[in-house]
Amino acid sequence: MPRVKEDNDSHALALLGKKQVLKRRFGFWSLFGFAVCELITWETVLALFSQGFDNGGPAGLVYGFIIAWSSTLSVYTVISELASMAPIAGGQYYWVYMLAPPRWKVFSSYIIGWLTSLAWIATVATETIFAGTMLQGAIILDNENSYSPKRWQGTLLAWLVIAVAIFINAIIPGTLPKFEVFIIFFHIAGFIAILATLWATAPHNSAHFVFTTALNEGGWSTQGLSYCVGFLGNVATFVGADASVHLAEEVENAAWNIPRAILASMCINGAVGFAMMLTVLFCLGDVDSVLDTATGYPFIQIFYILNKDSVNSVAGATVMLAVVLILTWACAIGITTTASRMTWSFARDKGTPFSGPLSYVSRTRRIPVVALGVVTGFAALLTLIYIGSYTAFNDVISLTITGFYCSYFLPAAFLLFHRIKGHISPYVRETPGVPIGDNDDNGLESPVPDAIEKTHPGGADTDLYGDKKVIGSANTPSQYANTNNGMPNFSSVVRRDSLAEAPLQWGPFHLPGIFGIINNAYACTYMIFVIFWSVWPPVTPVDASTMNYSVVVTSGVVIFSIVWYFVRGRKEYTGPTIDDEVKAVMRLGSVGGA
Repeated sequence: MPRVKEDNDSHALALLGKKQVLKRRFGFWSLFGFAVCELITWETVLALFSQGFDNGGPAGLVYGFIIAWSSTLSVYTVISELASMAPIAGGQYYWVYMLAPPRWKVFSSYIIGWLTSLAWIATVATETIFAGTMLQGAIILDNENSYSPKRWQGTLLAWLVIAVAIFINAIIPGTLPKFEVFIIFFHIAGFIAILATLWATAPHNSAHFVFTTALNEGGWSTQGLSYCVGFLGNVATFVGADASVHLAEEVENAAWNIPRAILASMCINGAVGFAMMLTVLFCLGDVDSVLDTATGYPFIQIFYILNKDSVNSVAGATVMLAVVLILTWACAIGITTTASRMTWSFARDKGTPFSGPLSYVSRTRRIPVVALGVVTGFAALLTLIYIGSYTAFNDVISLTITGFYCSYFLPAAFLLFHRIKGHISPYVRETPGVPIGDNDDNGLESPVPDAIEKTHPGGADTDLYGDKKVIGSANTPSQYANTNNGMPNFSSVVRRDSLAEAPLQWGPFHLPGIFGIINNAYACTYMIFVIFWSVWPPVTPVDASTMNYSVVVTSGVVIFSIVWYFVRGRKEYTGPTIDDEVKAVMRLGSVGGA
């Protein structure tokens, strides 16, 4: 059975133009663990607590969390539909090329590829700084009177986190699936232990304080503005659920398992995150002492305060902090995996400089080792910004919201257009196909020519009808030119060396009919709302130290990619490429109605 699954997965990938070169290590449960670990919602609630508390207060946090959770679930439902249609490591830039109008396919795909790649690199920098500074917070907690923290020390600790991430990803990649399954249990067990400790030992605020108290520490002219600015703290809690998408070529039955893992992780993480949010607000204690903590994280001070009456208060707080730190560190490891796969995929399609070396895959470990090194190297350089200015580093963090949501919005908007127009064909279960690149020589050789020659009545140089192949030719035979509502018919198109003519067909997961349209439209509206507010500063009056430069950073990425496109990119990037080894199978799959 595993052999059949691998063959079907390789065949499905071949229909997207790629041969199998990465090893499919992840099943549903290991991918679910990976998705849960990348969100770590209750841990992020603790880490980003002050952002929403200052602008919105307890009430803003509670109701904002509910809105962010339900709305982000809508967004990731659309992402899951796209991942089910085309489960491939490139994710957003591939979907944009697949869905965009013909004249904009290459350009828009190129911009989204750059934006997504750099957003993931920024996320690696952000998460490793979180883990590094939490480790520094533990040192401050245990050596309050003898240790004087410096930002450069936080950066060095972040580099330690990066080094461990490189070791696990490059040296022992086979342990990742088992590690992610373990993380599910540790994530839930840690949540229960900390939740129970907080409720049992911390002083409790009133329900009136939690559900009705609003704050406007940012000095905005209205409370409504303060709510909207603080809402971004809740939004950031759910960023990164698409991490599973970029592991698509390492997941068994990816078209089903990726949507299941994303949505299941959103549900469980949302539930535990909301429970932790309520718990922290009820157990907050003295607000000023918590928010002004020397550790940099209010939740560390909460842990210390609730243990202050015990004989070994510091040790108790350190143990609780260690749980959060381990899970944050594990998240950084997984994010490094995702970022390297995204960069490798874009390089494979010639979207980056030095695409040849960047697209290299180790024959022994079956991972993109060069892309892994480049991603972590750039992330390490970005953490240097933290030494000079915490405010400047916040602009790197901001790219994770603005950049990701821009990369989600474009394919989601194109998908909404096509589903309203009825351009997407119903899902048809695929028949087992020819395995591509997963049989010998560590998956880097392909038996396609022999297989096709045996399958096709006229031999390897003919199609199913016995006609000569026309791969790469603009002269498509008339018997394949049928269309459906202006879109190519999946059962009749002969694909060319470009995916531009590839038909649109639902994957095994999608919301049907009007329900899908309503959800898709709401998701697009919500993303516009998030993008708009993500560029607002946290406080007024606004000066150089409080300005939110996310619009500058994100615009800078877009402008750079546009300039590079016209300087060199348009000469090299023509959209997602089709591997030579799979062209015949794509023809076989399209003619066969796969």
